[in-house]
Amino acid sequence: MQKFTTLEGVAVPLEAQNVDTDQIIPKQFLKRIERTGYEDMLFFDWRYQEDGVTPNPEFEPNQPRYQGASILLTLDNFGCGSSREHAPWALDNYGIRCIMAPSYADIFYNNCFNNGMLPIVLPGDVVRGLIADCRAAEGYTLSVDLPSQTITKPDGGTIPFELDGFLKERLLNGWDQVGLTLLHEDKIAAYEAARGMAAV
Repeated sequence: MQKFTTLEGVAVPLEAQNVDTDQIIPKQFLKRIERTGYEDMLFFDWRYQEDGVTPNPEFEPNQPRYQGASILLTLDNFGCGSSREHAPWALDNYGIRCIMAPSYADIFYNNCFNNGMLPIVLPGDVVRGLIADCRAAEGYTLSVDLPSQTITKPDGGTIPFELDGFLKERLLNGWDQVGLTLLHEDKIAAYEAARGMAAV
């Protein structure tokens, strides 16, 4: 899994509450088992018109000024609904490495850490302020420093954020579930040897 230490990127606003995983990536795209290739399916029903091809001009993230964004600004309860891991896959494939919102659905929140993404929890008024600033200045860029747990705005102002120490360590080291298991590889090997299970 890719490590996360610092990120400087363009922010994109999605001013909506209770964005569920079926809106992040609709159910018809869940037949695939690969972890890549979902970037064009992200927010599909909002992003495209009825033909599924033509971009919807009413969907704010479609604006040219937000293309290439790596930071998503959104509202309460992001990622609610079903537990599909395709949701963080789609966001990551699109290029989103960090999300800032007042709250997240628990399963989605944990799935982000399993896929090298940083979901930051910020007060609602702070997120709405960032969304307003983002709309006011084209190319609005934020800098995220995970070791110091700070966000730096273009004017130099900083916003601190809280994060569980274990989740922070996972991102800094790039440990997904497999990586966490392999931290105990010597103990696993000793157990298998003791049980006569060593590979031949």
